[in-house]
Amino acid sequence: MEQQAHIHGSYWLHTVPPRDPEPPPEGPLTVDVAVVGAGIAGLSTALELARRGRSVAVLEAHRIAAGVTGHTTAKLSAQHTLVYDHLRRTRGPDGARLYARSQTDAVRHAAEITEELGIDCDWEDTASYTYAEDPARIDLLKAEAEAAREAGLPAEFVTETELPFPVAGAVRVADQAQFHPRKYLLAVADAIRRLGGTLHEYSRVTDLHEGDPCELTVESPASATKVTAHSVVVATHYPVFDRALLFTRLSPRRELVVAAPIDAGRAPRGMYITPERNTRSVRTAPLPDGRRLLVVTGEHFTPGTGGDVEERFRTLADWATGHFGDLTFSHRWATQDNESTDSVPLVGPLHPGSKNVYVATGFGGWGLSSGIMAGRMLSDRITGHACPWNDLYDPRRIASVVREGAAFLKHQADVARHFVGDRLPTGTGSAVDEIAPGDGAVVRVSGERCAVHRDEAGQLHALSARCTHLGCLVAFNRAERAWECPCHGSRFDVQGKVIQGPAQRPLEQREL
Repeated sequence: MEQQAHIHGSYWLHTVPPRDPEPPPEGPLTVDVAVVGAGIAGLSTALELARRGRSVAVLEAHRIAAGVTGHTTAKLSAQHTLVYDHLRRTRGPDGARLYARSQTDAVRHAAEITEELGIDCDWEDTASYTYAEDPARIDLLKAEAEAAREAGLPAEFVTETELPFPVAGAVRVADQAQFHPRKYLLAVADAIRRLGGTLHEYSRVTDLHEGDPCELTVESPASATKVTAHSVVVATHYPVFDRALLFTRLSPRRELVVAAPIDAGRAPRGMYITPERNTRSVRTAPLPDGRRLLVVTGEHFTPGTGGDVEERFRTLADWATGHFGDLTFSHRWATQDNESTDSVPLVGPLHPGSKNVYVATGFGGWGLSSGIMAGRMLSDRITGHACPWNDLYDPRRIASVVREGAAFLKHQADVARHFVGDRLPTGTGSAVDEIAPGDGAVVRVSGERCAVHRDEAGQLHALSARCTHLGCLVAFNRAERAWECPCHGSRFDVQGKVIQGPAQRPLEQREL
């Protein structure tokens, strides 16, 4: 058995390499709508608006479809683990039905876009399963099947699946889909261009002035410029502009992925997930040689608190080989998601006073369907059309925060523990000379905590250890060679550059 993956990176990114970069705006730019972020939510929103005749500019800090969406497991489903029984209890049957309608609409719309644009994205219609091996969870699964069916999904409780191991039971939902997300989104980007929209990579939005119109400051490696827009959509996964303090209602979660080729005859049809064993998610994708790629996800943790992430990768790989037989892993990567404290995404006006600025966040691991849903819903709002589920997803909702008070308070306690604890006097931790090549640690240097990484050549790289978002201490993820903030999930490379927000500024350089 070969445990070490050959490629530490996303299969979706590896199989569709980057194109030539889209240039940043060359000077001041005026459009109807500026979309910040070029993942599934941002590009879906831009496509819908361009199809309705609006002029659109998409501003991406890095590369198109290469962030969170480029690292997804690429399940396109309205079944989101065990959400419907929860919604039936907290939002009532009508809330659960609206959630099912909106997510199903997104799955169907993606199929329509794929057919209309002739996208070759390995689209496959398939069923989705939430399963459990523990018999004690059968009642939970039966309640979920009943709630999902009541909400309008083709759901049923079953005891047989195509997994190569027995399960106690599962909720099966027919008529779902899986695809290659990067192939799909690059085709969507092409369609946006054909409709007159513009896309700009390496264009980080650093300031937003709300008004009518709104004005954005865009910084690129060569210069800075202004973009003026009547409406702005913040689709950066975690909001980089957060006047409503949405970070108090979002919990970041990092999850590992391992992938290995498997003979088609051994590959289970369908998409599978279980909340057991710190989550295990399974799907397969077609390979050019006729085999399938087995994609296994799990071992989730809050960024910056994952401990030995290499050991977590080994645990996930061991589970895969233990359940699917001998495997040679070809890829491994990690994905990051944000969960809202009331389990429903936050899509709509950025804050109570917003008239022209909108946000899409909190997809909780189901960003493909929720991102497409957000694109349709926000384009409706911007163009003055009614959408039946506006209230369900509205970020300004207060009643749901009260209902989900326990989750809200737990999230705040976890953040406060890091925020306050990071400021209390502690020992120095590792000494600089104890940091091994390839590793990193937070150490105290001249009274200041520094994030120090030693590269494979032995060279030391020192940075401030305080996240530039709100000042929590970062921690080193050796497996991915990144500094991670446990408070809100910001991530930085070993040079201090921002990999993922909400931080917008790099970690400050320090001298040892």
